Amino acid sequence: MKIPGIGRNDPCPCGSGKKFKHCCMGKENSTASGQGAAGMSELLRKALEGRQFNSLEEAQAFVARHAQEQNRRPRDEFHGLSPEQMHQILNLPFASPGLVHFPEVLDANPTAPILTLFGLLTDAIGEQGLKPTAKGNLPRNFCREAALAYWGEQRYQEKTRYGGINREEDFDDLHVTRLVAELAGLIRKYRGRFILSRDCRRLLARDGMSAIYPTLFRVYAEQFNWAYRDGYPELRLMQSAFLFTLYLLTRYGDTWRPQVFYDDAFLRAFPMLLDEVPPSQVFSPDESVRNCYTWRSLVHFAGFLGLATVEPASDEFLCREYRVKALPLLGQIVQFQLAK
Repeated sequence: MKIPGIGRNDPCPCGSGKKFKHCCMGKENSTASGQGAAGMSELLRKALEGRQFNSLEEAQAFVARHAQEQNRRPRDEFHGLSPEQMHQILNLPFASPGLVHFPEVLDANPTAPILTLFGLLTDAIGEQGLKPTAKGNLPRNFCREAALAYWGEQRYQEKTRYGGINREEDFDDLHVTRLVAELAGLIRKYRGRFILSRDCRRLLARDGMSAIYPTLFRVYAEQFNWAYRDGYPELRLMQSAFLFTLYLLTRYGDTWRPQVFYDDAFLRAFPMLLDEVPPSQVFSPDESVRNCYTWRSLVHFAGFLGLATVEPASDEFLCREYRVKALPLLGQIVQFQLAK
C-alpha cells in the first residue's frame, strides 16, 4: 500500500511508531497498534470526505499533514507518547535530544551487577593481563573466584549444587560482561592475554565507573544481541524498544509492580510481536512473548544493568512471577525531556 506524501523512512501513519517501510507499506491487512493499514485508510477516507483538490501536489500535502497530525497525538497504548515519539524511541534512541538525554559521565558513582563483574574482571587483568584458555575464554579458576565473590558463599553453593563452574559459559553473567566489555573496546586480547584498552584505562583514571557505565549501557542496548542469553525467538523489536521499557520504568517504577504490569504494557504497545512467534506445542504466542519480555527486558536488561530491582514474588522453587521497582541509577542514565 503506497500512501501519497508518506516516505519509506517516515513514521508509519498507522501509529505503530515503526518506519513505514517496516510496517504498513505494502500491507493491506496489518493489525499494528490495533489499527494498521485498514484503519489508517479509514481515517484518511473520513478526512478526505467532501474535500476538493486542485492538483495532485495539493492532495499529497494534505495527506502528509494528516499523517503528521495523527503521529503527533499521544496514544493510550503508548502511555502518553505519540507515534512520532515512539518512532524516535525505536529508531533513534541515542539521537533524539528533544526526547531523551544520556549523560556520558554520571554524577554519582553507579552500582549494578554488570559493574560488579566488570570490576572483578579489570582487577584480575591488572597491569600484567590475564591469560585466556585455549578457546579464548576467561580461565576457570578466575570464573570460580569471581562467582564466589559475586554471589557469596551460600548462593554459590546453591548455584553449583547440580553442576560446577568449569568454563566461562557456566557463569553466564560474567560471560556476558566479558562479551559486552570487548564489544565496547574496554578490554581486548593482545599477545595472548586479556588486557585493558587504552580508552578503558583513561576512563577509569578520569572518572572511574561513572564513565565506564554509560559505555557498557549503550553497547548492551545497541550492539549485544539480547537473544543470545535465552532460548526464546529472536524478536528484535523487543531490544529495539529498550527505551520504551525504560520509559515505562521511569513512569511507573516508583512503586513495586508485578512483572505482568510491564508485560501487559509492552504487548499493548506492540501487539504485532505475537505474529512473529514461531508455532509452539508448549506455549501460546502470548505466553512466549510475555516470558521472553520478562527475562530479556526486565531481568537480563533492567535488572542486570542495575536500572531496576527484579526479584521473585515468592520463595517458591522455580517461581515465575516477579515484582519490579526502578532504582536511582535509571534516572541518572536516562533523562526524558517530555513536556508535562
